[in-house]
Amino acid sequence: MTGPAPADSKDQPTTGRVSRPFYGIFLKTLSALSFTCMAAVVKYVSLGGTALKIPLGELIFFRSFFALVPVILWLAYARPLSAAFRTDNFKGHVRRGLIGALGMFLGFTSLIYLPLPDATAFGYVAPLLNVVLAAILLKEVIRIYRWSAVIIGFVGVVIMLLPRLSFSGGYEEWKGVAFALAGATCAAFAMIEVRRLTSSEHTGAIVVYFSLTTTVLSLFTFGLGFVYPEFSWVWPSARDFAVLACIGIFGGIGQILLTHCYRFADASIIAPFDYTSMIWALLLSWLLFNQMPDNYVLIGAIIVMSSGIFVILRERALGIERKRLRRASTKSPL
Repeated sequence: MTGPAPADSKDQPTTGRVSRPFYGIFLKTLSALSFTCMAAVVKYVSLGGTALKIPLGELIFFRSFFALVPVILWLAYARPLSAAFRTDNFKGHVRRGLIGALGMFLGFTSLIYLPLPDATAFGYVAPLLNVVLAAILLKEVIRIYRWSAVIIGFVGVVIMLLPRLSFSGGYEEWKGVAFALAGATCAAFAMIEVRRLTSSEHTGAIVVYFSLTTTVLSLFTFGLGFVYPEFSWVWPSARDFAVLACIGIFGGIGQILLTHCYRFADASIIAPFDYTSMIWALLLSWLLFNQMPDNYVLIGAIIVMSSGIFVILRERALGIERKRLRRASTKSPL
């Protein structure tokens, strides 16, 4: 649920970038908090926190449309706003938007059936699936180290599923698991699309076109309500409107922090701190909903997080090795 990947090189300053890694880590942690707050508001709405039942299409509209408010304000302040709308790969943005909108729908649905920490934990499968998809779609060479991390990570997923094998929570929890894992799969595909886009597209364009695409797609569900009443949008009260707008604002702020944090340190240093979202999820779930995950979920989540961190560190080591080989190959053989 965290949005696009880090900014590409042409968006990042070359001076002082790695000299302030703690500032980047701090921003990354705040980004994880902001996205978790967004998910907590969605959970709050799903538990009846609003006067009327809000359909998912309307939730996605508020998430997408109101995310544009802080994002556009930030882009207008940080750089020429026109850069956010300039693109050489409109089809790529549409593909990323379609996959992201589906992932958002599935992720929000999982929050209806699962506690916030559980839904967060199952979302950590996305980076592991990204390794598999990179091998299949991008033809990347994946060595035994990363494959081992992926396998161990999936063992962690099985451990998280153990409490549900008794079906004591009914089929509702299994629905939540299915939606969460499907959402993580969409997130992994979205990561691949973003990696393709960053080769030619400005980071601001990736963020803005994603929000615009999901906003437009959510509007189709408004028309669907005329055919299927369960999809009908409702007019929220002033209080409920503010609650729903917070979903998008938290998402937009999280996106700004996510984009900005990579200006101060390498992705391999900052990326592991995305897993602080579990800390925030546990805290918010306890404070707001009096819900805590099963011990099996915590153990499995730790295994999945450890596998994800190993993949990140391994990719960093490979990146350093590739740079070393490139430098060696450019030297004159004298």
